[in-house]
Amino acid sequence: MKIINTVAALTLTLLMASCGKEDKKVVADNAPAIPVTVAQVTANGSNVFLSASGKVQATNSADLSTRMMGFVNKVHVNVGDKVKKGQLLISINNADLQAKKAQVNASITEATAAFNNAEKDYNRFKSLFANNSASQKEMDDMTAHFEMAKARLNGAKEMENEVNAQFAYSNLRAPFDGVVTLKTVKEGDMANPGQPLISVESPGTFEVVAMVPETEISKIKNGTVVDVLVKSIDGTLKGKVTEVSASAKHTGGQYLVKIVLDATEANILSGMFATVQFPVEKQTKAQVVLVPLDAIVTNGQLTGIYTVSQSNTAILRWVRLGSTFGNQVEVLSGLSADEGYIVSAEGRLFNGAKVSVQ
Repeated sequence: MKIINTVAALTLTLLMASCGKEDKKVVADNAPAIPVTVAQVTANGSNVFLSASGKVQATNSADLSTRMMGFVNKVHVNVGDKVKKGQLLISINNADLQAKKAQVNASITEATAAFNNAEKDYNRFKSLFANNSASQKEMDDMTAHFEMAKARLNGAKEMENEVNAQFAYSNLRAPFDGVVTLKTVKEGDMANPGQPLISVESPGTFEVVAMVPETEISKIKNGTVVDVLVKSIDGTLKGKVTEVSASAKHTGGQYLVKIVLDATEANILSGMFATVQFPVEKQTKAQVVLVPLDAIVTNGQLTGIYTVSQSNTAILRWVRLGSTFGNQVEVLSGLSADEGYIVSAEGRLFNGAKVSVQ
């Protein structure tokens, strides 16, 4: 009986396995191949122009600070406010200066009175000496007395000028018409000598400060017209070299070059990063991989390019890009020299799509 049950169970198992097994059919990919045009990457070591990274800044800008220590009484402006030349921006407590000014005024009053009295005595003795009524010794003493009184008065007035100059540092005013771009203090803060308190820029005219390596600086000349690519606005502006540093002592072997940008309606702001393209060939002929900008695929922050596999399918290769040269862009990594890439396709490409090379 056990044998019959065992055989029945085995038979049932085989039947269930046979029923559960289905013929799996492979679905053939009958989609038509997408016609594509392929180009070969070439490493370009010639006709590569020099480019340098830089930053946009206002041509006219100022960081204002004070020479005296004191508490900030009031900040009269906010970041973004437009200001006029001479407008009061920050008031610093100047009680000490007020006391010193009162002392100086008292000194001037005293010195003025002494000078007036000495002047009268000098004029009187001068008349007496002319009439032979005063001796030469008396005249010399009176002249010396008059000159000392005059010197004390001049000294008091110079002290007044010094105090007034210190008042200029307790009340910070706009050096030119512009816009407030930075404010580092608020009412009640302690202002220290030399500490930048507020920054003002004059909008409308901008320049780019770029750093050029020592191997390339010899070809950069004043007056050279250059292209400036500002990535934030995705546009290229024209500019002119106005300053070429003659020393890299304080810039780590990089030479500072200033480029004044032409007037433009583009919305550029200080601090934007830029790439300056000089119309001179690089001294060092490094191999540069260039591809057309139209062949680049973007996905968020990623950039890629389609290549063709051995089985004629599209493969999306992520790449890292460098400088732009007209309608071509430099590929820093992800694509090697003598590799093929898809320039154009007569359909929508995707990773793994069948392609037909034309």
